Amino acid sequence: MAERAERRGGRPGRAVLAGAAVLALAGGGLAVADGIRRAGRTPASASSSGDAQGAAVPAVPTGTAAVERTDVTQSVQINGTLTYDGAFTVQGTGGRLTRLPAPGSVVRRGRAVYEADGRKVPLLYGPRPAWRPFALGMTDGPDVRQLERNLRALGYTGFTVDSHYDLGTYYAVRRWQHHLRLPVTGSLSLGQVVFLPGPLRVTAYDAALGAAIGGPVLHGTGETPVVSVRLDPSMAPGIRKGDRVTVTLPDGRERRGRVSEVSDVAQASQGPDEQQQQSYVPITVHLTGKQPRVLDQAMVQVAITTERHRDVLAVPIVALLARPGGAFSVVTVGAGGHRTEVPVETGLFDEVSGVVEVTGVAEGARVEVPEG
Repeated sequence: MAERAERRGGRPGRAVLAGAAVLALAGGGLAVADGIRRAGRTPASASSSGDAQGAAVPAVPTGTAAVERTDVTQSVQINGTLTYDGAFTVQGTGGRLTRLPAPGSVVRRGRAVYEADGRKVPLLYGPRPAWRPFALGMTDGPDVRQLERNLRALGYTGFTVDSHYDLGTYYAVRRWQHHLRLPVTGSLSLGQVVFLPGPLRVTAYDAALGAAIGGPVLHGTGETPVVSVRLDPSMAPGIRKGDRVTVTLPDGRERRGRVSEVSDVAQASQGPDEQQQQSYVPITVHLTGKQPRVLDQAMVQVAITTERHRDVLAVPIVALLARPGGAFSVVTVGAGGHRTEVPVETGLFDEVSGVVEVTGVAEGARVEVPEG
């Protein structure tokens, strides 16, 4: 198909659904046929043997492309918004706010989320927020295990990672406090650490420097870029978690990804008319491979693969000629430029690659396509 791409100047324009491509092709095929008739020529009919010989000379410049065996996918094309996974709010307790990280910066494990009374409040990873002080004599619990996992990840040893706050944990906390230049007590009062599921990308502040801390301090997201899509509810049944996607970034680069979440509940958004609400199904796409540097809230194009046929014969979509009754044909070009119109059956339309699955022609045959 490389020859085809060079002639056609790259990937064809994208349609919303395969049906739209079929309609466009039907219109294009009829227009070509009409042009041929105006030139005083008509397409040849099939002979009694079923071989349609001597196809009319085309009215537009043409080239050829090979019938190739490949994988063909059918995709739904929709708009999406680049953002970052997760939405987190950092709560604070006690003291006055003396330092905040810059918006857009990423705070990772062991680094300060903010400062209270000039003392660092470090970030630790875990799904459970802190709800009580950590100290010798406290009852066992999953929050203790969460703390000990973080101490181990930060390089501190001498204790067993379990749900018990024992002397080993106590001395590990003291060493950690010493390295952070915090008061060395071996215990942590409520508000001295913040637990979040992972790194925090700071987006905005909820409190000003100098304010008394007693609620939200700042909020942010995770650091992994994702694509958020508002899907028409009528399309939702055809989209499933794990579906492959191709995301076209604002600069034209492409990234592969997968649907990671499809909401079970439709939501409502305000339409252009303030009295009219429009419903949508939120879905989330995670990108694979190297994560791109992107602007938050940038618009992208998302092609979601809904069906895939492997190892089938395919021709460029533009090679199809529309025939009466919704049928299609292609013109094959043989030795010496001999042209033959051949009826074909179509399968999946791959609008991303610009090819369509066909039966009725042989692998390696050359089919006629418009130039330019």
